[in-house]
Amino acid sequence: MMACTTKRIVLGILLILLLSLLCSITQGAAPEIGQHPYVFEHFLEGLKTTAHINYLLFLPKSYGSDPQQKWPLIMFFHGAEEMGDNVELLKIHGIPKIVERDDNFPFIGLSPQLPLPDKAPWIWNDSALAEVWIALLDQVISTYAVDTNRIYLTGLSIGGWITWILATSHPERFAAIAPICGAQSFPDRACALKDVPVWAFHGAKDTTVPISVSENMVKALEDCGGNVKFTVYPNASHDAWTVTYDNPELYDWFLQHSLQPMTTNLQSNNKLPTLWGKVKAEY
Repeated sequence: MMACTTKRIVLGILLILLLSLLCSITQGAAPEIGQHPYVFEHFLEGLKTTAHINYLLFLPKSYGSDPQQKWPLIMFFHGAEEMGDNVELLKIHGIPKIVERDDNFPFIGLSPQLPLPDKAPWIWNDSALAEVWIALLDQVISTYAVDTNRIYLTGLSIGGWITWILATSHPERFAAIAPICGAQSFPDRACALKDVPVWAFHGAKDTTVPISVSENMVKALEDCGGNVKFTVYPNASHDAWTVTYDNPELYDWFLQHSLQPMTTNLQSNNKLPTLWGKVKAEY
C-alpha cells in the first residue's frame, strides 16, 4: 500500500515537472529584468572572420507588464578605456551607469563593448563595424519588445566616433542621435544625416579630442540643412559626458523624436527618471 502511494507521488511530481517544461517551451523563458551581460557572434563574410562581442542589455522594471507595449531603445557606445573583454567596465559611464541606479529608466538599453584591436582588427573597418552593430541590434529587436520607430544612438569619445559611423551608414534606422566629444567625425558623410535629429556635445577645454572635430561635423550638417544642435560646455575638458547623461533633458529630447508620427503621449507611457536633480550650470 505504501509503495503504491509513493509511486503515485513520484508520478505526480514528474507530471508537474513535465507540464512546467512544456509551458516554458510554449511561452518562452521570461526575459531578465534589469541589466545583464550577454555574448553575440557575427560572421563577417567579406573579411572571413567572426566578430565576438560582449554587451550589456537593460530591460526596465515594468518591462513585460503590458504585453502590447513596445519600448524605445538607446544604443550606447563607450570610450576607449572601456574596450576589451571585461563588460563590467561599461558601467563606469553613460547609460549602463544610469540604469544601475534606476531600474525604472524608460528605455531598453543596449551597450556593446568594443574588443581590443589586436584581437579584432575589423573594428577599424567602418563597414564591418556598422555591419556587426546592426546585426546585434536586429537580434535584440527580434527578441524583445522594441519600438523600431524609437531607436536612439549615443556614445562618448571613441563611442561618439562609432555613433557617427553607424548613423551615417544607416540613417534610416535611428530616430535621433547624440554623439559626445566624438573622437572622429566625417563631414563628407554629413548629408546622410540630413533628416536625422542630432544633438552633439563637447567640452571647450578638451585637449584629448579638439572641439573642432565636433564643430566640423556640426557645420557640415548645418550646410546640408540638417536638424542639428550643438552644446558646448565652456569649463569642461574631455569629460563632456557625465553632465550630459545626468541631464533628464537629453532623454526627453530623444522621446520627442520618432521615425513615424507619434500618436500616444510618450510622457505618460514612459515616465522619465527624476533622481538625478538639476545639472550644474557652471559645468
